[in-house]
Amino acid sequence: MLTKMPAKLLATFVVLITASDMAIGQIVPLPRPRPARSVPAPQSAMPVEAEPLSDCRRRLTDDLALAPSIPAIDGPGECGASDLVRLEAIVLANKSRVAVTPPATLRCTLAEAIVQWVRNDIVPAARTLNGTLKSIDNYSSYDCRGRNRIVGAQLSEHGKANALDVRSIRLGSGAVIEFTDPNVPKDFRENLRARTCARFSTVLGPGSDGYHENHIHVDLAQRTSGYRICHWDIREQDEESTQDSTAGAVPLPRPRPGRGHG
Repeated sequence: MLTKMPAKLLATFVVLITASDMAIGQIVPLPRPRPARSVPAPQSAMPVEAEPLSDCRRRLTDDLALAPSIPAIDGPGECGASDLVRLEAIVLANKSRVAVTPPATLRCTLAEAIVQWVRNDIVPAARTLNGTLKSIDNYSSYDCRGRNRIVGAQLSEHGKANALDVRSIRLGSGAVIEFTDPNVPKDFRENLRARTCARFSTVLGPGSDGYHENHIHVDLAQRTSGYRICHWDIREQDEESTQDSTAGAVPLPRPRPGRGHG
């Protein structure tokens, strides 16, 4: 029907329709689009980086020792150390274990040296006594104290977890072999002393300072001059008796603070 309308009337009709649409648009505005709901991005858990293993820790595997890592010790005072292990047992080539009783708290580097000492030096020495090694006595490992337990003395290597005192070993037969016992075959003690002094930077025993008469102290102390200390007298039974009687009559003087090593 629109085609039959005059052109002028048709144009007027179109204008009216357009105006009407504009009016309706002004009266009823279109709703604004709702803002998009923000969805928080998933937060990935930040991985906790484990401290990198030291070269020593990589070498000291379960094939060599039962030596779990333990937290670093910081203080009191100058005491403490990092890269620590609890040396519980040494694993021999045949997979048998030599217990450390009680377990020793040591720097990894010293623990590694103790493992090699036991495997390569003490085990062969025990064979000369026709015995198999079952355990090694931990007389003292980490201990925050001055040298020779003297108040005010220089910090002992024990306070750095860098020393171990050993009094004896136990064989498979149950026999206890004390390193400083003059009744133990002399060849055993001399051979072990030579091997021990070649392995550690400090070895103290009978005759050293009056504080190591019944045990052997070993450590890996670092000295600027690089010198080593090996003071372990191999005594005979008659010498031991003389030492005892002399010590009873004239007590040995206590070392001055800072002069001892143990």
